[in-house]
Amino acid sequence: MITIPIPYHRDTVPLAVPDTNFKALIAPRNGNGNFHKSEEDILLEALQNPIGTAPLRELAKGKKRVTLVTSDHTRSMPSKKTLPILLAEIRAGNPDADITILIATGLHRPTTEQEQRQMFGDDIVNAERIIVSDAFKNEDFVDMGTLPSGASFFMHRAAYDTDFLITEGFIEPHFLAGYSGGRKSILPGICSAETVNENHSFKAVSHPKSASGVMEGNPINEDMVVAARRAGVDFIFNVTLDHSRRISAAFAGDLVEAHETGVAFLSGELQCDAVQGDIVVTSNGGYPLDQNLYQTPKAVTTAEKCAGDDGVIIMFAAMSDGIGGEHFEQVMRWGTPVEIEARMKTIPPKETIPEMWCAQAYARILQKHPVILVTDYPDHNAIRDMNLIPAKTAEEALAVAFELKGRDASVVVIPDGVCTLIV
Repeated sequence: MITIPIPYHRDTVPLAVPDTNFKALIAPRNGNGNFHKSEEDILLEALQNPIGTAPLRELAKGKKRVTLVTSDHTRSMPSKKTLPILLAEIRAGNPDADITILIATGLHRPTTEQEQRQMFGDDIVNAERIIVSDAFKNEDFVDMGTLPSGASFFMHRAAYDTDFLITEGFIEPHFLAGYSGGRKSILPGICSAETVNENHSFKAVSHPKSASGVMEGNPINEDMVVAARRAGVDFIFNVTLDHSRRISAAFAGDLVEAHETGVAFLSGELQCDAVQGDIVVTSNGGYPLDQNLYQTPKAVTTAEKCAGDDGVIIMFAAMSDGIGGEHFEQVMRWGTPVEIEARMKTIPPKETIPEMWCAQAYARILQKHPVILVTDYPDHNAIRDMNLIPAKTAEEALAVAFELKGRDASVVVIPDGVCTLIV
């Protein structure tokens, strides 16, 4: 047996694969090159050497109102390390700055105060003004015009009524937008539900360039860049993380230049050649991205690239926060994958249902690949109703997969499907 630890919630679970079935382990090096530097040194060096802009403390001079956009509870952004440095840098240039921290939730549920304390630390929560974006509160958003796709653009007022706009985030492959980070802090981060839905329409998601690792020609990315430019983002601070969630690099400065530099670095770290298997095993890298089913297409789309025409995909997700968005669950229950996709095709961009893009990814994949879900989520009937095969353990999942593909089936393992870029 070959035993491989698979990220699961806040730990790992062992996956034991018979030697005769094991074909490949696909795992990128993922940022190990900066182990000789401390995380603080990586962050400070990036701020002292911004890309395409003056240093942050100089830019902040004379700016009375400052809005700093950060990530929510579904992301691994190490804000407890980055925010104190960012806040200190702003105040070094402008001690009297009136700073608002705006949490970018997209369409996710609001981040709780307890989650904020875990993410930012008690000192920041106690001392700073923090606003949580709620995409469904229309009164909180300002009309910013129309995006290149024709989508409406409504942005949170706290990012509009400001003299200086900063975003922080982390860069990883994204199954629709190419990569996270940079412009994504604005759209979908602090946009209204209407804007997010249009940006993630069936038409946009089905575009061949709307894929992990693809930026150029990606209609979802193009709208995001225009939105962030129009929002007037003055400075970004993005990081990359290694396999242990340690900061491996940081990129500060211009919205596009700094982000593209980070993307170039990360793509070199994460790219792996595809290896085809009869059974492909993956995960969302554990918590926080495996806390609900809604996030799981991120890794499943990676596994899809190694599953051939009809390979079985095994997905590990603890789902400590349940299914995820209620709209996602409703769409996943519309019928068979063919029926779900056919119904979504009839929905115009401006009538896009919230969260349906993740169901769209599943509908496409499930037409070719059975997906076995290893989870602690107790309602296995609900999982079956969404066309997935539930399993309680890795052993059970492999047994089902071998039953479907035969005892001599080859197994490819991608421990973290989110942080692996298959080429």
